[in-house]
Amino acid sequence: MIHHVTRSRLLFLMINYLFLGALSLLCILPMLHILALSFSSGSAAAAGTVSLWPVEFTTAAYENILNKPQYFTAFLITMQRVVLGTSISMLLTVLAAYPLSKEPGHFRFRTVYAWYFVITILFSGGLIPWYMTIKATGLIDTIWALVLPGAVPVFNVILLLNFYRGLPKELEESAKMDGANQFVTLFRIYFPLSAPALATIGLFTIVGHWNSWFDGLVLMNRPEHYPLQTFLQTVIIKKDFRFISSDDLDILKQLSDRTSTAAQIFVAAFPILMIYPFLQRFFIKGIVMGSVKE
Repeated sequence: MIHHVTRSRLLFLMINYLFLGALSLLCILPMLHILALSFSSGSAAAAGTVSLWPVEFTTAAYENILNKPQYFTAFLITMQRVVLGTSISMLLTVLAAYPLSKEPGHFRFRTVYAWYFVITILFSGGLIPWYMTIKATGLIDTIWALVLPGAVPVFNVILLLNFYRGLPKELEESAKMDGANQFVTLFRIYFPLSAPALATIGLFTIVGHWNSWFDGLVLMNRPEHYPLQTFLQTVIIKKDFRFISSDDLDILKQLSDRTSTAAQIFVAAFPILMIYPFLQRFFIKGIVMGSVKE
């Protein structure tokens, strides 16, 4: 069947494409500028002559970051944090969201437990009690100090429990008739069906652990235990010269705050940019299906 495209429809499509193209450029051009800035010399960046192409091409900004044993140590700590933190957080989020998705008739005091979680979003004990609690448990200066305090993100729990509440109740009833207990129902039925929601909250968790720098600065006593973002913030933003050797002085002469910051942005964002395309197809679906109960 052939559909005739009217002039008004064609005009509408053209305006849409132009608008979306302009919106895409607004997102892409700043990133291209930062990339060009990171490969430009410090003098060119300071003079403001860099646009979308490097001026006086140099890799000094990346050499300053990558040619350091401390960088690779910090990178491994961050990878360890992401793997441990995401695994523990996803497991605890699933185990919390599944029972909270039940009706009060099937789970007594379900509303009380739900508010117990929600109240942590509304009120916080503050920085000092947070630090004192972690110190009292003996986690200071260990990888667990970066993983356990935020192991149960309540927003992710709410997102996932709403997703579970939208699944047909007949699935659980059929599983019960076949003799499945709650754990079998969760991990054999609910878990596979929740791939879009799990991919979404998994991406949130990975990005949160990867970008976090403040807790590493507060909870780690020794610089060699800093995660990547804390290490980059210490070296590039605060310019802590404990990490700078005499061999780096020639490189530092070619740098400026703008080139160093641009390189930091790409070094920190690159792993996430590699992960996101694989989870993108689940992302929007997980947000929509988990945000509103059907």
